[in-house]
Parts: sequence; C-alpha cells; structure tokens
Amino acid sequence: MRVRVKLFAVARELAGRSEVEIAVAEGATVADVRQALAAAVPALAEVLPHTLLAVDAQYANETTVVTEQTELALIPPVSGG
Repeated sequence: MRVRVKLFAVARELAGRSEVEIAVAEGATVADVRQALAAAVPALAEVLPHTLLAVDAQYANETTVVTEQTELALIPPVSGG
C-alpha cells in the first residue's frame, strides 16, 4: 500500500519537499514507515531517530498500525529558547 507522510521544519528542508509518498506492506506499523522513509529519502536518515510520528493528528508509538487512509506527519525535534 502507499502512504503519504507530511514533513515539517528540518525534515522538509532535508527532503526538499513537504510530503513523501512511500510504499509499505499491508498492516505496516509506524516503525515500518520510519524504515521506508529512511530508504526512500536517505537525507532523512540522521534525523529519523529523533523524530515523532503523528498518526491522525496524535503522537503514535512504533507499534501503531497505519492504513492508506491514515494521515501521517513526521515531527522533528524542536530547538530554541
């Protein structure tokens, strides 16, 4: 199946786009999406371990299952003062 992941801040800058569409297996989890993102957009690999993924506007853990209808967003770490 194909899912779309919205990118923000440094993730968007590294990828050079605001959204990535990737292929994952049926029954894929957030962890699977994270691995597929690293393969599809190698520039994201270094920040992925430090990001959160939101599933349908709520932070999700690595075992959360996604579907083609799931709204995914990659939330990079925030810095500042």
